[in-house]
Amino acid sequence: MPSPRFLVVGAGFSGAVIARELATHTGAQVDVIDSRPHIAGNCHTERDASTGVMVHIYGPHIFNTQRQDVWDYVNRFATFGPYVNRVKAHTPRGVYSLPINLLTINQFFGRDFSPAEARAHLASLGDHSITEPQNFEEQALKFLGRELYENFFHGYTVKQWGCDPKDLPASILKRLPVRFNYDDSYFNCLHQGIPLDGYTALIEGIFDVSGVNVRLSTTFEPGMARDYDHVFYTGPLDAYFGHQHGRLGYRTVTFDRFEAEGDIQGNAVINYTDAAVPFSRIHEHKHFTPWETHERSVAFREYSKETEAADIPYYPKRLVADLDLLRTYADLAAQQTGVSFAGRLGTYRYLNMDQVVGESLDFAARCVTALAQRQPLPLFSAPPLPPA
Repeated sequence: MPSPRFLVVGAGFSGAVIARELATHTGAQVDVIDSRPHIAGNCHTERDASTGVMVHIYGPHIFNTQRQDVWDYVNRFATFGPYVNRVKAHTPRGVYSLPINLLTINQFFGRDFSPAEARAHLASLGDHSITEPQNFEEQALKFLGRELYENFFHGYTVKQWGCDPKDLPASILKRLPVRFNYDDSYFNCLHQGIPLDGYTALIEGIFDVSGVNVRLSTTFEPGMARDYDHVFYTGPLDAYFGHQHGRLGYRTVTFDRFEAEGDIQGNAVINYTDAAVPFSRIHEHKHFTPWETHERSVAFREYSKETEAADIPYYPKRLVADLDLLRTYADLAAQQTGVSFAGRLGTYRYLNMDQVVGESLDFAARCVTALAQRQPLPLFSAPPLPPA
């Protein structure tokens, strides 16, 4: 019986993991295509020609995870340098640590609170008339009060998402904790780091297995499916259907590059929370590689905008209208044969890198089992819609 032939659309983390696992565990011949001239998707890294700094071309990426199997997996293909992401917030009142922690609270209010006192103080500032927060703003006002909300979150959120915070789900704010200790690490994860040679080298390592062939600068066309037993599509779900019912809402980002001698801002990432400042943050990339030394530095002002047809989609908005449209595309997907949808774009969900890797490992394992049992392959790597 001949080996199956699979097509994986997309050469980012999701496509790479799925391709490797299928080739390794089924003996399949797996072709991977990507419309861009490089692998690694939005995690792509390369050396800046002028400064020699390793740059995260599409914005900062810090690998962090609680899953030991995910950490072990990526460490098979790259050596990770230890890195703790410590973000600062440039607010109308000054520069503070983010997430909000005990140092932030004490500096902001000019106090010397203990953890219990800080917790009680924030509780006294919260809006007690809000019992069940229905949106981002209500979530912030209930747990932080107006002063912290307006200085740290309102302006930044308007810039980042391009809409009133009242129109965003409360769950967005829940991703950023408030800590009543002096822990200023942005991520609260067991493992955290950045590959010494960049993410593109890591993805190259995942692809380096018999049976996987990668073709770049190649756009997926529906007719390609005829040459394969199954297609694993990790591009935008609505794009697969030619946006026939409209476009799902995404935010994208653009960058303004600048360089200088020495150190530009003294930190890898500084968020600018004032709505009057047009950019959302500045990232200085040599601080992502503290094990390297560079005389010059390169930084990028980051601007958020609505995604247009020619833009790269970054952050799924998942507003009410988007979820309605997503149901339409999910129903269309269910009518297809010979295709599965995977990853952040294929399921239209906000996923961190470790979530993409973990989900892709789990999805590939389900596919391997289904193939062995001659069962249909799963349609989605994970449900794109919340439970009804």
